[in-house]
Amino acid sequence: MARRLSRRSLLKSGALAAGSALCGSFNILPGGESPNEKLNIGIIGAGGKGASDLAGVSSENIAALCDVDSSRAAGSLKRYPNAARYADYRKMLEKEKGLDAVTVSTPDHHHAPAALMAMALGKHVYCQKPLTHSVSEARLMREAAKKYKVATQMGNQGHGEHGSRRMVELIRAGTLGTVKEVHVWSDRPIWPQGVKRPAKSQPVPAGLDWDLWLGPAPTRPYHSAYVPFKWRGWWDFGTGALGDMACHNWDIAYWALELGLPETIEATSSPLFKESAPAWSIIRYRFPAIPGRPAVNLTWYDGPKRPPAELFEGEKISGNGSIIVGDKGKLYIPHYWGDGKLLPKKDFAGFKAPEASLPRSPGHYKEWIVACKGGPAALSNFDYSAQLTEAVLLGNLAVRLGGKVNWDAENMKVTGRPEAEPLIKRAYQPGYMA
Repeated sequence: MARRLSRRSLLKSGALAAGSALCGSFNILPGGESPNEKLNIGIIGAGGKGASDLAGVSSENIAALCDVDSSRAAGSLKRYPNAARYADYRKMLEKEKGLDAVTVSTPDHHHAPAALMAMALGKHVYCQKPLTHSVSEARLMREAAKKYKVATQMGNQGHGEHGSRRMVELIRAGTLGTVKEVHVWSDRPIWPQGVKRPAKSQPVPAGLDWDLWLGPAPTRPYHSAYVPFKWRGWWDFGTGALGDMACHNWDIAYWALELGLPETIEATSSPLFKESAPAWSIIRYRFPAIPGRPAVNLTWYDGPKRPPAELFEGEKISGNGSIIVGDKGKLYIPHYWGDGKLLPKKDFAGFKAPEASLPRSPGHYKEWIVACKGGPAALSNFDYSAQLTEAVLLGNLAVRLGGKVNWDAENMKVTGRPEAEPLIKRAYQPGYMA
């Protein structure tokens, strides 16, 4: 008889298969462990998006809640009165020895500090998109997940959608022929960008620990221009429209074409301000050829900018989406993720979809929970999502540096641009990212 694993050893080995993408279901757990055994989960960021992530893992035991804003997190705190409460995730991770896993649903600048600390303590991690605030952090997150053998997943929900996986299978089956061109766009920002720092400060609202909210970021006075939600447009805290949406809108094309990391990036944008992302940008990435696929040019558009209308064969251009262009046809995905349309329609009359080749998800959050319990790795684990995030964030480098950026992926440098270094690897306040 096979040796039965203890609950603790099983949960800590949940991501040994990280990076695998085998066909099959997500309900097979090694060692005979019951899939009904509940994880002890700590929630880092319990208000806003954190509240919906909390709902997604509510099948498990919510052991601890952490949020710097007790007012914004009030609903979650009331819902779980028996959970331990914290404002500082560092203290939560130090004290709550019994946690199996954590969710990280904070502003972008806290993602890596919280997730890396959790992984080093052997905790499985679910982290919102974009996975990190900087390129170097993406490398660290990928390496840590492998080193500590924990189950991980980024919060790009569309990766688990049935329609998304069908589109990946369709592209990989050669339905579009040879693909050399991809266009992706978003109607973001829907928060202020291309703005200057407020000249005055404001009183800190009751319930908010502003120093903890700033955390690893440079100190500045509180102002409602930053919180809640609007932090996305400020470089010290967020990653702009590109960072916020590209991990959704790029995902199908990036996954299907195995794009990896770009070799060059070039950006144009509205006038730049030192501290906030531009009101709009167009960013052109060139991904090198790999065996079986030529080089691919991917163009990103945000704000009011969109791809050329003639690409869409008369279809209305959506607010968010992508179009993948091959020499046999085009695939238009008029959403963040999910099913798309083959164009021109007349060329695909009677089209028969290829056989399934990817596993079907039991649901975005469930996929990670199953991985934590020893099942197959979630397909948007950090091995995949950290590289996607790095590729996305290189666009912000191009925006901020101006001109053409040549990316030396092996050495994690912009060739001939030493001024890029503090943007690639940011500085932290004492007590974070030691």
